Amino acid sequence: MERIQFFSQAAGRTIDVPRHAKARFAIGDVVRHRMFDFRGVIFDIDPVFANSDEWYESIPKELRPKREQPFYHLLAENEESSYVAYVSQQNLLGDADGGPVDHPTVAELFGDFEDGRYRMRRSLTH
Repeated sequence: MERIQFFSQAAGRTIDVPRHAKARFAIGDVVRHRMFDFRGVIFDIDPVFANSDEWYESIPKELRPKREQPFYHLLAENEESSYVAYVSQQNLLGDADGGPVDHPTVAELFGDFEDGRYRMRRSLTH
């Protein structure tokens, strides 16, 4: 299988990934965590795990996801707060019916919530 490499700031190292990684979700999709009570909008995608080893090892072993799958950066919310989350594909479910996400950064990155998803602001796309 052909592989490529990219440098991850969060991991502080170069990450080796398959050229044709398959992401189930896209930037602007609204998702919900499969096990924990939070939801969010995707603002970035890593084709495989690209965070620090310390972060990965801090996840309890019985809950630790596989590294070889897409990981998503979310503007997340729960009943108490808004925050940024980093979540594996296996732990996400679509949540387009849940309505817009109430996170203070959403308006900086996205336009209106339409048809169950957000569109990235044109000024931020290439």
